[in-house]
Amino acid sequence: MPRRIEKIREAGREELEAQHKELTEQIFRLRFQLTTGQAEALKRLRESKKDLARVKTLLRAQELRKA
Repeated sequence: MPRRIEKIREAGREELEAQHKELTEQIFRLRFQLTTGQAEALKRLRESKKDLARVKTLLRAQELRKA
């Protein structure tokens, strides 16, 4: 887990925006899998939501530094 956090922190703005889009789509797909009863989807959904929150936090921090 710490490696993934460091990787997200080191990413540039364009990369963070790409990750934001990718994670949003992944969460959408995982919600459908969850409704079909796939057990592993719940764990991946939780991880994806946390990663999305990290990405949003870093994007907002960069935005505030510029302003």
